[in-house]
Amino acid sequence: MCIAVFLWQSHPLYPFLLFLNRDEYLNRATEALRWWQDGETLGGRDLVGGGTWLGCNRHGRIAFLTNFRETSSIPDAKSRGDLPLRYLQSQKSPAEFAEEIEKEASLYNGFNLVVAHVFSKSMFYVTNRPLSQQQLVTLVSPGIHVLSNANLDSPWPKCLRLRDGFNQLLTQHPGGEFPVKTMVEEVMTDTVKDQEPDLPHVFPPDTEYHLSSIFVDVPRPAGRYGTRSISALTIKSHGQVCFYERHLEPGGGSWKELTQHFVIQNQTST
Repeated sequence: MCIAVFLWQSHPLYPFLLFLNRDEYLNRATEALRWWQDGETLGGRDLVGGGTWLGCNRHGRIAFLTNFRETSSIPDAKSRGDLPLRYLQSQKSPAEFAEEIEKEASLYNGFNLVVAHVFSKSMFYVTNRPLSQQQLVTLVSPGIHVLSNANLDSPWPKCLRLRDGFNQLLTQHPGGEFPVKTMVEEVMTDTVKDQEPDLPHVFPPDTEYHLSSIFVDVPRPAGRYGTRSISALTIKSHGQVCFYERHLEPGGGSWKELTQHFVIQNQTST
């Protein structure tokens, strides 16, 4: 399912700050954070579909994805995890790529996709499940945004809790270094759940109750399901990138940490 909070172009030190929990079956084959074979793309890999839920590259491109909560699906739909990867490995601007995906959006099950280029200050949100009369492609404004399994900035209680926790830490550290691990430990692992009246009422109440926390952990008939990884992606104004991941070992073993640092190349508006 996944949930993410991000700050875009509204901080003196960080043009971009992102925290994202990936929720998935613990037995789904997954590769941890690493550089891909092209040497340009950095992110985890879903070994079933072959794509990713969050990635960046050496040239300032960023892409991340969440699934849309819905009760029906397309049997032969294209893999949603391909969408971030296609953008990261393309030469298109965020606007051009968003326009391309808009034309084929019906081929996928419900998704939310954010694509950005940090130095062109360009970020677009694409969904194939828009609100009534809303366009599929939206320019993302500067500020704090939360994305879960409904439209961008939908007021689900878990999204509001995540926004509040993120904003509180920003207030405590105005203009300076942001405490990444504090955010991960204090906010992204929050297990507070909602009562029935506050649930989105898409799935049965018992199912939604267990999915209503920021950090998810629930047994299901197909296996244990929950937060597989917590990612933090920070980009400073001079192009220094820090990509941190805390992930569960395959099968739900111990938690491991990985961090990659690099400086964005060709810091131009592309």
